[in-house]
Amino acid sequence: MAHIVRKYPLSLLCLALIFLLSFTPFFPETPLDDIDFIDKWTHLVMYGGTTSVIWWEYLRTHQQLNASKLLLWACLGMILLGGLVELGQAYCTTTRSGEWLDFWADSIGVLLGNLLGWLLHLFFHFSVSK
Repeated sequence: MAHIVRKYPLSLLCLALIFLLSFTPFFPETPLDDIDFIDKWTHLVMYGGTTSVIWWEYLRTHQQLNASKLLLWACLGMILLGGLVELGQAYCTTTRSGEWLDFWADSIGVLLGNLLGWLLHLFFHFSVSK
């Protein structure tokens, strides 16, 4: 467990922030509330940013890319997390709701984060393990 904390401190921080922000009962109003779909953009950025950080920390700490491991954790794991958070909001809180559009925004963010991660790999790493 300690090696995961050493290799992925920013990823773990991002994941903790996702949980904190997802289950906080209220948010103060801001001028950004007037932007259409601002909550969906927020989901896209949170999940895309976290996925990108996972890729960056993985590439920083590994010599070879294990594509199946990244597919499992940075893609499927993050999409599953988005779904579980939405279900948690729907069934475990009284102040938040789970929404399909939030889940889609999470998933699109994850896919964009994986695309960015793959581009980071292409520009800075050249070996791929099977």
